[in-house]
Amino acid sequence: MTGSFFTHFGMGTHYGSSATVAWQQLIFNWGYISPGSMYIVGHRGARSPGPENTCKAVRYAMRCAEYVEVDIRLSRDRVPVIMHDPTIDRTTNGSGRVADMTYGELSALDAGEGEHVPSLMEVCSLVRGICGLFVEIKEPGSELEVCKILDKEAPSPLLVVSFHRASLEMVSEMLPGTATGFIYSRPVPDAPTMASRKNIRVILPRSDLLTPELVADAQSRDIEVVPWTLDDLELWEKAKKMGVDGFVSDNPCSARQWLEGAG
Repeated sequence: MTGSFFTHFGMGTHYGSSATVAWQQLIFNWGYISPGSMYIVGHRGARSPGPENTCKAVRYAMRCAEYVEVDIRLSRDRVPVIMHDPTIDRTTNGSGRVADMTYGELSALDAGEGEHVPSLMEVCSLVRGICGLFVEIKEPGSELEVCKILDKEAPSPLLVVSFHRASLEMVSEMLPGTATGFIYSRPVPDAPTMASRKNIRVILPRSDLLTPELVADAQSRDIEVVPWTLDDLELWEKAKKMGVDGFVSDNPCSARQWLEGAG
């Protein structure tokens, strides 16, 4: 089978391959991005300025980061929405499970500072042509709905990331050529070898799992290393010294200021 799952079955237009090429070449050069430089990924948009995973946080991150990362869950009517937790209690003025509410109900909530809960489609439209997007699949079983949106609306460059390797494999099957990244918070034996075998382009270790040996091994296999979440000078300098390809930060504009000063 050639083309995406959706193209083959008449379900949309595939953008995965062009997104991958753009991601690899970093063609959206803004003057301070160049091949081989360390890039910044805004975590949940820009979590520290807040409110996380809202359009306001995404717009803030777009000022300073090459990529914006958002978390995806499904509403009761199976619309991919931007939400980190399985419940809405921590980040909105409501309570209950995301999966028990329709998109209409979720979008009517206050997600902080008057912001609403956005959809994946809305965020794709917001960042398109300005910066790249990391889409984190939080829930196994949501891959089809996420890929339907990305097949039609994906910005470029795009990376789909997850803690769930099976989810990444499904994305690769449905959107061939789309770059994927594996997130992990516990030691993964020989993670670069696993990533290379699974055609995963990026590994995203928690910052305390980062070592010079890991970075060297991954990069020797053309696997990029992007640790999370780096929010202070000590961690930024450690990552730079190790030669990581990029890093995830809650406050990408503070990270940008440091990076430009660090040369």
